[in-house]
Amino acid sequence: MAANDGEEATVSLVDVLEEDEELENEASAVLGGSDSEKCSYPEGYVKRQALYACNTCTPKGGEPAGICLACSYKCHEGHELFELYTKRNFRCDCGNDKFGEMECKLFPDKEKVNLGNKYSHNFFGLYCTCDRPYPDPEDEVADEMIQCIICEDWLHGRHLGCLVPECVELQEMICESCMNKSLFLWTYAAHIAGRYYTWFCSMKAHFPPANAVLFSLQDIFMNAGVAFLFDDTDTVLAYENKGKTSEQAGGAEGRDPLMSALNNLNRVQQLEIIHEYNDMKTELKDYLQRFAAEGKVVTPEDIRHFFEQQQTRKRRRANAGQYYCS
Repeated sequence: MAANDGEEATVSLVDVLEEDEELENEASAVLGGSDSEKCSYPEGYVKRQALYACNTCTPKGGEPAGICLACSYKCHEGHELFELYTKRNFRCDCGNDKFGEMECKLFPDKEKVNLGNKYSHNFFGLYCTCDRPYPDPEDEVADEMIQCIICEDWLHGRHLGCLVPECVELQEMICESCMNKSLFLWTYAAHIAGRYYTWFCSMKAHFPPANAVLFSLQDIFMNAGVAFLFDDTDTVLAYENKGKTSEQAGGAEGRDPLMSALNNLNRVQQLEIIHEYNDMKTELKDYLQRFAAEGKVVTPEDIRHFFEQQQTRKRRRANAGQYYCS
């Protein structure tokens, strides 16, 4: 909340919590659509799920492998992991032949390899045509990473081969390399994809004539393995909405009672709570940074342990503040 001229600028705790809630919703959008307790292997080649690669178990130079969300928590705790966001039609590799003698703790009965999985340099922590890690400590240029919906690689905006339109909110993108490998995609771009807000890199290719659209166009997509372009439920947006819906269904109905209660506090009470909240937020950030520095996955047990420590400190402060006259 902005202050009038001459007044101290203030922000309410409600504003602070709503900002944090938005960040939590973004995380829920990616992770909420995946199961954090059960290995996804029995589900087969999952239409879309959050994936990780373990650099500790399958480092560069070996065979690439991907693990599901639950296995990243239960089987690879303390390992160096690469977060791959989401991938399409993938079956969890955890504990198969690519991991040597390591066995999956959640679902050990797996085939030796998943022949239907597709891999890229992403599984070794590398991205884009520049084949660099993200974040890249040697790259000083601030640049957005955009994922191609076909190869599912992440590319820097400056390496796409065309200008990123600033006035368009992108939902999907097909990179220039994928467009040029499958020239029929230019027909798709010209006649079908417009209504799906898909953006195509088109610096070096040309659209075919309008009469190139054939009645068997969908068969061509199926034979090329990109029939998912016609499936609205396959999009990352659909997956994220599924995650948000699942998270909302699992929580309390309606507005958070804490948020409602804060609106009824006076300014002094809100400032006191803001002070306590900021202290807790700083301590939580420091706590989580230790996991990031060691390449560990934060589990629900770790979060519970943090708040148990907070409660213990709170009780100590409360007891230390009790004085009695003798």
